[in-house]
Amino acid sequence: MAENGVQQHLLHDGDRSKMPPPGRARRFRRCQTAPSHNAEQGSILLRQNMSRKGASGTFSPVPPNGLITGARPRFWLVGILLLAYLLAGTAAFYLAMDDMSGDRSGNRALDALYFCVVTMTTVGYGDIVQSSDVAKLLACVFAFAGVALVGAFLSKAADYLVEKQEALVFRAVHLNHADDPKSLRDMEANKVRYKLYTATGLLAVVLASGMAFLMKVEGMRLVDAFYCVCATVTTLGYGDRSFSSTAGRAFAAAWITVSTLVVALFFLYAAELAAERRQRELAHWVLTRRTTSMDLEAADLDGDHRVSASEFALYKLKELGKISQEEIAEFLEEFDELDVDHSGTLSSHDLAVAQPG
Repeated sequence: MAENGVQQHLLHDGDRSKMPPPGRARRFRRCQTAPSHNAEQGSILLRQNMSRKGASGTFSPVPPNGLITGARPRFWLVGILLLAYLLAGTAAFYLAMDDMSGDRSGNRALDALYFCVVTMTTVGYGDIVQSSDVAKLLACVFAFAGVALVGAFLSKAADYLVEKQEALVFRAVHLNHADDPKSLRDMEANKVRYKLYTATGLLAVVLASGMAFLMKVEGMRLVDAFYCVCATVTTLGYGDRSFSSTAGRAFAAAWITVSTLVVALFFLYAAELAAERRQRELAHWVLTRRTTSMDLEAADLDGDHRVSASEFALYKLKELGKISQEEIAEFLEEFDELDVDHSGTLSSHDLAVAQPG
């Protein structure tokens, strides 16, 4: 009966090959929370596990750095690569400046740096353009390299900036009880919202600073300044309004990089918050809807006509899309391989026999 129940609820018709041997009833027991994959918590867990290791000298492993969060290069390495890109791009376009046409500021090196940044961030005003085949091919090379490099750099910079600022935003909102456990849980639950608040504030500062500079230094009207910063931060770069003075291009070299980052963050967190809201609505529906006998039948993983707390939790996780049928089958297949004494539970002896050395 247990075998039939497992076949009925764990696997699809085409997955019979993954079935455990006959007579193996499934047991689900209450367990501690799995190790967090957060970088800071992971390092704490590693130290705790090392302090708890026994005579065998083994301890519970923490996933390698980058396995969960994605294999992205270190911030300092990306920074060095970005600096190298700007130096190489500035030097290359400085030498090729005679093959370019358009509005010049009078400072050859500054124009080369300005064109490099405009190319890297895909703004492309068109106030300086290539007039020879060599310059066009050179711009193509730096365009592709710049897009890839600036994406990695901005991602790292965004992680650092937002993680630092979101705590300040939270404490500003909950100033009187920032260290209260309930408030800290609220901060974790609304993490994306605070990131959006931070990005919104930074966006307002970026737009205001750009408009103020354009009005004061470039002599633009209010509407033209607003039009120019919007065309810049969204990387449209129409080109009818741009930074033309020496001071303006020096300012633009830094401001354009920062502004495009902030706008990307704003829309990223806005989309993430909308997705999170939909997920919470789904979770509320799953948790509040009426449980039927069909639900109990589907949740009965071991086929004993009783649903344990662990089985019920797994069923709800499947409804939320947190775990799939295939993933459960793979986990249980791994359990079978580790359970060498076929007791339905795992012990240190099972692990020593199943994973020698």
